[in-house]
Amino acid sequence: MADEADVPEDEVAVTAADVEATEATEATEASEATEETTEVAEPVEPATKQPWSHVKLAIAVGLAVVVALAGLTGWLGYRAYQAREADQLRELLVSVGRQGAINLTTIDFEHADADVQRILDSATDAFYDDFAKRSQPFVDVVKQAKSKSVGTVNEAGLESVNGNEGSVLVAVTVKTENAGAQNQPPRNWRMRLTVKKTGADQAKVAKVEFVP
Repeated sequence: MADEADVPEDEVAVTAADVEATEATEATEASEATEETTEVAEPVEPATKQPWSHVKLAIAVGLAVVVALAGLTGWLGYRAYQAREADQLRELLVSVGRQGAINLTTIDFEHADADVQRILDSATDAFYDDFAKRSQPFVDVVKQAKSKSVGTVNEAGLESVNGNEGSVLVAVTVKTENAGAQNQPPRNWRMRLTVKKTGADQAKVAKVEFVP
């Protein structure tokens, strides 16, 4: 192969060097291009939040007002309910105290048993226990004396309230007659009755005191 032997060695070496130089140059250019791209690229700024329009702002304010009014209405409704419950309790206590005073001062020997039972039905706690013990002797005395008494409430008011019970002051006039003393002058009594709520719409007398 005479032709191959005629190619100078320095040409072959130069060709290899040229290839290596070319590859190095291309690599350098690629690196520079990458650096330029990195330098040229700028950070992307986040999108600016657009301000609310007048319509959206008005809707938000309107909703806030509605929520506030709903809360206020609920609170006022609850306060009104509490006030109504308190009024109903006061009316119940005074009504039962008034009726309790009438029951205690209105006794007829002709139906003394029923009158005493009415007192017991409207009593509770210590007053019930105490009156139940003395009820039969009391009936016997009323029947023997043929006594009749009628009580009339002149005034009744709530003195104080503590939870579900209250103290009721009652001014009552009592007319009494019996077999040995007809047409007796009326007597004025003042009574303090402790009335206790015992059910949804029910209350009973828990204690009775006579006030001078």
